[in-house]
Amino acid sequence: MNKKTLDKVDLKGKRVFIRADFNVPVEENGQITDDGRIRATLPTINYALDNGAKVILASHLGEPKGKPDQKFCMATVAIRLSRLLNKEVRYAKDCIGPNVEQMVQEMHPGDVILLENLRFHPEEERNDEGFSRALAAFTDIFVNDAFGTAHRAHASTYGITKFVQVSVAGFLMKKEINYLQKAVADPLRPFVLILGGAKVSGKISVIENLSDKVDKIIVGGAMAFTFIKARGQEVGSSLVEQDLLETAQRIRKKVRDKGVKFYLPVDFVVAENMNDRAETKIVTSQEIPKGWIGLDIGPATTHLFTEAIQNAKTIIWNGPMGMFEKDAYCRGTFAIARSIADVYATTIVGGGDTAVAIHRAGVSDSITFISTGGGAALELLEGKELPGLSALTDDKE
Repeated sequence: MNKKTLDKVDLKGKRVFIRADFNVPVEENGQITDDGRIRATLPTINYALDNGAKVILASHLGEPKGKPDQKFCMATVAIRLSRLLNKEVRYAKDCIGPNVEQMVQEMHPGDVILLENLRFHPEEERNDEGFSRALAAFTDIFVNDAFGTAHRAHASTYGITKFVQVSVAGFLMKKEINYLQKAVADPLRPFVLILGGAKVSGKISVIENLSDKVDKIIVGGAMAFTFIKARGQEVGSSLVEQDLLETAQRIRKKVRDKGVKFYLPVDFVVAENMNDRAETKIVTSQEIPKGWIGLDIGPATTHLFTEAIQNAKTIIWNGPMGMFEKDAYCRGTFAIARSIADVYATTIVGGGDTAVAIHRAGVSDSITFISTGGGAALELLEGKELPGLSALTDDKE
């Protein structure tokens, strides 16, 4: 990574604005059910504090759609942060304006403030120049440690960098970029790419970009049905992207012509609908009944995929194998998670649903690296430039 990092700048006495990703799951009673993303940013926060900075933290939470929403307030995060840092984290009830500026003006080195949800302002996602200036008004050094939003050109990840002198990457951002870039640029082989989730459209560029670099591609989840339909098989009422059938066929042929092994499910758990109590059965990929929906990979597929990754030395996994959120359809995803955990390899899991599945399967401690960003990880694997990274100050040393 050719961007300046937090440890390359003098922080003493400076107002350090850290854009974090505290978009954690919060129950209706206000309890945070998984604080992994908060913990992941602690090394950056603690380093800034240890080096005498005045730390201003900012993040989004949920999807408040550009207006204040009590259930997405950052107060709960401030309480958890105080506990994790073992010090007071002052909570600002907005992220810009005179009250925030006053709070920052009163700060001493070692103090911490957490701003209110950035997305309570529609200007954040619009990358509004005025909003960017307002955030920069109380910032000496900008630190982007929110890899999960690095693929978005928002005011707090991109626009702000135009109005501060120094913009650097935090330690989590550096770790995320280095892991993903190294895995793709110089992988130990065999290198296996596992893709799942709902749609082919979100993963086409990943397959095309990595087809020259991987040894095997495994496709599960609902996106598999587009590939299966493309080769002329019926898939019942399973999710299919009709406009991508030719694309799927072309990609599959292109990949196989390059000598890359391409795996699709050979059986599925199917149901008449997505209801928890719907009747289910296991059928081969050629025998999905009309009107039925494939909601998980079957046992034969689980065995096939497990065998395919046994000799892997590098594995990247993004996207579950089925609707794992429901108990009736979680077995395939959890089985693959456990298989990946058991392989003696560098294992990298893309964020979002896949990270949740890894945690629910109880194998997160056995995975080499779990990314905090699903969309950002995918775009990096696609070879795209991430706005939140490109906007940072170049490291010319």
